[in-house]
Amino acid sequence: MSDYELSDYEKCHGTCDKKFEGVKRVFDKNLSDLDVGASVAVTVEGEFVVDLWGGFADKEKQRPWTEDTIVNVFSSTKTMAALCALILADREQLDLNASVASYWPEFAQNGKQDVLVRHVLGHTSGLSGFEGGLEPEQLYDWEYSCAHLAAQAPWWPPGTASGYHALTHGHLIGELVRRVDGRSLGNFFREEVAMPMKADFHISFDDQEYTNIAELIPPAITLAEQFVPEPGSVAEKTSIGTPLDVAWTKTSAWRKAEIPAANGHGNARSMARAQTAMACGGSAFGVELLSAAGTQRALEEQSNGTDLFLGMDVRFGMGYGLVNPTFPFSKNPNTCFWGGYGGSVVIIDQDAHVCVTFAMNKMRAEAVVGDVRSKKLLGAVYDAL
Repeated sequence: MSDYELSDYEKCHGTCDKKFEGVKRVFDKNLSDLDVGASVAVTVEGEFVVDLWGGFADKEKQRPWTEDTIVNVFSSTKTMAALCALILADREQLDLNASVASYWPEFAQNGKQDVLVRHVLGHTSGLSGFEGGLEPEQLYDWEYSCAHLAAQAPWWPPGTASGYHALTHGHLIGELVRRVDGRSLGNFFREEVAMPMKADFHISFDDQEYTNIAELIPPAITLAEQFVPEPGSVAEKTSIGTPLDVAWTKTSAWRKAEIPAANGHGNARSMARAQTAMACGGSAFGVELLSAAGTQRALEEQSNGTDLFLGMDVRFGMGYGLVNPTFPFSKNPNTCFWGGYGGSVVIIDQDAHVCVTFAMNKMRAEAVVGDVRSKKLLGAVYDAL
């Protein structure tokens, strides 16, 4: 438990460089007006200048959000999966321009023999969802869900357009990592990223060992109510093939499964610890994760146009989103990012050597990649810079 009183929940805790007091003011205001519990972190040139948390870890406001509280950050997890792939590419163990089937022979079924690894990273593989949908226990079964993807046909010509791979992204990258390295993506991430970077971020964990987990508070409008796609469209098939219920995140089955597109658990500090090297030429906190050239692979544009699932203009790089008018996170062109359903976000500015991360438990319906909370925080960061 925390060493502060529950009545102090509106006050944020942690550390903040004086130059970034504006971020602290915004975060305090968000806690009072928009959030229940949250954390924000900022690194500049590989050093923490903001590491703040506050509020409550539960809807009933009985448990404070403390320094070590972690929460499911949904698709912000994709940045961790992408980082694993980029590390293997940097080690010349994974060729981003090779076919997926060259590593995963079963994947060549149903006309997928020419799908490239970069198509998977850039959401252009044609496999934006699981054909026909999966039951939760099938999704949690790695062998079953990957075999399902290997057997199905692409829903559009691979490489021609993006269709956001809401859940399949992590399985596709994860199976490539397993075929190349031998370890599951969760284990690879833990041993190659989380442990050396001292990042308390988990893709699959035993929740009996962690009692300080914040409960997600779902938005009043569900995804199904918010998003009604055209019948027969890629968007509809993706929706059917992407079952997602916020209530699942409270179960041990969800937490113990490896879903590298959606079930990562951490906080702003741990996300920043994992991703800061991507903003700083591949090294941070005394550890070299990959080369400077390896980090720049994330910026290689894979698609630029209306996403077949999201229905908005998106630029995808190699595993990360890239700034455009829809997502103007930074005026610096060499910026990549992604976020999670409800509001969490990871932003990596390779020009300014800045990493900004945000994690919370109160979800907002409109938050596909960030929302008003993170945008206000990000504005304060760039004002300070």
